[in-house]
Amino acid sequence: MKESNTLKKIPDKERPYEKCMEAGASALSDAELLAVLLRTGSRGENVIELARRILYQSGGNGLLDLHHFSLEQFVKIRGIGKVKAVQLICILELSRRLSKATALETVSFRTPASVADYYMEDMRHESQETMKLVMINSKGKLIGENEVSKGTVNASIITPREIFVEALHRRAVAVVALHNHPSGDPTPSDDDILLTKRIQEAGSIIGVELLDHIIIGNNCYISLREEGILEKG
Repeated sequence: MKESNTLKKIPDKERPYEKCMEAGASALSDAELLAVLLRTGSRGENVIELARRILYQSGGNGLLDLHHFSLEQFVKIRGIGKVKAVQLICILELSRRLSKATALETVSFRTPASVADYYMEDMRHESQETMKLVMINSKGKLIGENEVSKGTVNASIITPREIFVEALHRRAVAVVALHNHPSGDPTPSDDDILLTKRIQEAGSIIGVELLDHIIIGNNCYISLREEGILEKG
């Protein structure tokens, strides 16, 4: 390994590993935390410089931009091979799961803001419209979720059977439908409203209540229940 891509020129106490051991992980910057995962830099730059370039390339927004990267996009970055790309993808997924697992302890599936907050990071970065069905038991707890549609959320394509087959299998007593608008604007379309009413009608027939249909935008949401579009059961 050439000295140009190591940390030998950086004082011991300023190196990420040593700094973490001395002061804890919270003392590290975003670039330093990423450098610990990457371990080595690329030709002509040390690992901290590589980490900064990944975080802020093309005037990026640091950690927030990492959510948008795919494995293929990471591999295209100079200094990131397949192994490092897989490591980065896995740490992002682990971060997402940790965040969701923590939030699940306090989420209320009868409170739209709570549900939207829980699923916001999952759905607001999607480049295609995706619909999820969240299934809830008699105690108001999450018992499962199902991706109903990806690419098109349309009342003429999605059937009530597709919506409720998994809910019946899980013996859910209530469901919440969620889908995203890649444009970032969660304003419901005519199709969104029609689909919501069809889901509610089908649910009332089989005894599974549709608690809400929440549309996720870019750090914002609209609850069709709150808007009065979804009638109270």
